Formats: sequence, C-alpha cells, structure tokens
Amino acid sequence: MSLAARFARSSIVVAPGVYDALTASLATNAGAEALYVTGAGIAYTRLGRPDIGLVSMNEVADVITLIRNRVATPLIVDADTGWGNALNVERCVRLFEQAGANAIQLEDQSFPKRCGHLAEKRLIPAAEMVGKIRAAVAACRSKDTVIIARTDAIAVEGFDAAIARAKLYAEAGAGMLFVEAPPGDQLAEIPRALKGVLPLMANMVEGGKTPIKDAAALEAMGFALVIFPGAIVRMIVPAAQALYDAVVTHGTSAPVRDRMLDFEGLNHLLGTADMLARGKKYEE
Repeated sequence: MSLAARFARSSIVVAPGVYDALTASLATNAGAEALYVTGAGIAYTRLGRPDIGLVSMNEVADVITLIRNRVATPLIVDADTGWGNALNVERCVRLFEQAGANAIQLEDQSFPKRCGHLAEKRLIPAAEMVGKIRAAVAACRSKDTVIIARTDAIAVEGFDAAIARAKLYAEAGAGMLFVEAPPGDQLAEIPRALKGVLPLMANMVEGGKTPIKDAAALEAMGFALVIFPGAIVRMIVPAAQALYDAVVTHGTSAPVRDRMLDFEGLNHLLGTADMLARGKKYEE
C-alpha cells in the first residue's frame, strides 16, 4: 500500500525519527510502518550543530540512500526549504525520490531555515511557496510520492494566516498538510479548521512549543500522521554522556556496562553471522 493510500485510512500512522541506517533498522525492528528522516537529527548527529539550515541537500540524499539500502520501510523525508527556489525544489524532489524517499516534506521558511520550534523564523511569500509545491509535484516520477506542505506561519503571521496558507498549498497539489508548532489548544484547532481538505501531520517535539499528545489522542483529533523526529537523539545523548563520563573519570565503561549491549549482542542485532554466511555461499 502506498503512503498516500495509507494516510487516507482512519488510523493514524506513527513515524519515529531516524537519522541513519542503524536507527532506521532499530525502528523497523520495533514494528514502525513508516520512518521520518529528520533533518534536525542529521544536523545534530552528523554536524554536532543545531537545526538552522546547515545540512546540505546532498548530505540528506546520502542518508536516504544508506537507509534505503538497509530497510524497505517507507521513508518520509524532511527536505527543509528545498534549498532554494522552485528549480532547486525540482532537483531536490528528483534526488530524494531516486534515493528512496516515499514522501517529501517542504516548508515555507526563507533560507536559511531554522527548527520550527525555535524563535524568529522568517517566511517566504505564500505565492512563492505555492510555486515551489507545484514544482515539487511536477518533479515526482512516481504517482505514489507524497508532497507534504509545511507552514511555519503560526509563529510569524498567526493561526488564521497559517490555515489560509495551508489551504493554498493544498490547492497547489500537496498531498498532506503540516501546520508546524501550534502552541496550547491550537493543536486541536488545526483539524477543525482544515477538515476535509487533506490528511494532516502532527509533530511531537519533547520540550517544544506544542503539547505532547499520544497517537490515539491525535487520531481522535483528526491527524493522519504523527512524527517524533528528535526523540531518538534526546534519548541517546544522556546515555552517551554517561558512557563518556565513566570512561574519562574511571578509565572503564564498567559503571554503565549494565546499560550496554556486549560485542555478541550488537553483532546479533546487526545480523553479522547471517551476512558472513551469505558471503561464504559465494566463495563456494
């Protein structure tokens, strides 16, 4: 089933955030039916920097390719602003689709963009974003590729303007709408304001501007997709800090070893034995 068909069903899709082939395989093993390739997560882990537009188009494409070579799970990819105007968006969509993306999310911030839950965001004109969405839709090689239109207008122009932008983006051909960073009760107002327009996406950022809701609550509101993009990084960082503190302070990983996989356990997770056996088959 294509993502577009899946989004049309009544039950919500839960897409954990992933930033490399390992996290993608772990999320797939957990049973995730779709994965969200997070631009913020790539910035955090590949660059060690915040989500402020520093990651390049080709860096994201490389990550998509590596993930797709590891798992077959549908990939929803954060394409930021498309790295420029409508022509840049065309190139971005073709590149990401070829790398293995099943859905591509584009936002209406100006470049360089910043995380939707940071302050002082800036927007491009709605008409310019409409053109970029039209270019994205036209660039798709597969009819099943979903273009997700994100607007950051709530923080800049207000709730009503964000809804108006979302409706324009739907008319331009987007397959899903994403109104980013609604504070407080505005999260529940989005499905009411956009009922029947397109499937809707929600973003859960721990400590962000939007109150955290579980998938069942979001489904009841009317959302078709929920992502948890940066949760994996926020989970890993404390564990990594504990490990490095132990090694530097005590000269050993012993203080945290009960929280670690051992060598055998990691190789079992990675499928090392199966891969080596497959290699021997070709030697024979």
